[in-house]
Amino acid sequence: MRLFAAVLPSVTAVDELAAEADLLRTLPGAGDLRWTGRAGWHFTLAFMGEVEEALVPDLSTRLARAAHRTGPFGLRLHGGGRFGRRVLWAGAAGGLDEMRLLADRADAAARRAGVPMDEHRRYQAHLTLARGRTDAVDLRPFVERLRHFEGSRWDVAELALVRSNLPGGGAAGRGPRYETVGSWPLGGAS
Repeated sequence: MRLFAAVLPSVTAVDELAAEADLLRTLPGAGDLRWTGRAGWHFTLAFMGEVEEALVPDLSTRLARAAHRTGPFGLRLHGGGRFGRRVLWAGAAGGLDEMRLLADRADAAARRAGVPMDEHRRYQAHLTLARGRTDAVDLRPFVERLRHFEGSRWDVAELALVRSNLPGGGAAGRGPRYETVGSWPLGGAS
């Protein structure tokens, strides 16, 4: 299974971002980007890649512990940026220190469960909105538009384990489907 730990935005946050994404899609070059869909919007905390099914029970136990040790925190979608010339993302504001801590704990949980993880890097909260097929699209106007974006605050109250189901047969224009396979309340969340 291709898995990652994530924070999922609230329904209100998704609706607000969808309205902003609709405006972004009117900018020159938007048609040359592959836009992610609302159903797939998330903040990846720890990407695990292919995980053997036998490791999932221990991984789940360890993620539950990581969630329990982290209190709920406020978050809102805020601004945006780009990674190089190909990835456009929305950012976050609010409980970023808490989200980094949760990301570190999810990464450690995966390692302790025996999941081979890439080199650990400092967490940067981002939600991928679009990817360029080439470097041809100038993402700067999109980032400038996102600079003023402010979403409503919501309380992050759970940690999710998400499965990424890649499209079969190399289907052009189709992105992965995401399925939440487990979620655990953050400490103090009911």
